Amino acid sequence: MSKMKVLVMEPTKTPYVKEISHDLHEMQEIVGGYIEPIYFEEKEDAIVYCNDEFLLHDYAPNRFVGEILVHGTFFVVGNTQNDEGEWESCSLTDEQIAKYTEKFWAYLVPVERLEQQEEECDESEDIGLSQI
Repeated sequence: MSKMKVLVMEPTKTPYVKEISHDLHEMQEIVGGYIEPIYFEEKEDAIVYCNDEFLLHDYAPNRFVGEILVHGTFFVVGNTQNDEGEWESCSLTDEQIAKYTEKFWAYLVPVERLEQQEEECDESEDIGLSQI
């Protein structure tokens, strides 16, 4: 079975390249369940696969793909038409890896961390005011 390079995005981690088999089960293993495609490129030369039920699970928010906030791990894979005109997954090119690494470099900070930072800011403001 042929291998393909994909770019994996886990919540709170930077993107990384992984070589996987062109196998549905291995693709599902990355996202933790059934895969769902998200078409986000105008030319459709790349596609994101995420967990089909990411909203039903308690997965952490990860990144926006287009206008969709994806929770849990997802990956980007190349997308090409075969001789019969059918679309199929393929390895990302080095240029695509660079492009999508930059595009998805920033990840979302979990809400709990944002709330904790806000509380810390509020407490420090209160301390500052009481010392006046």
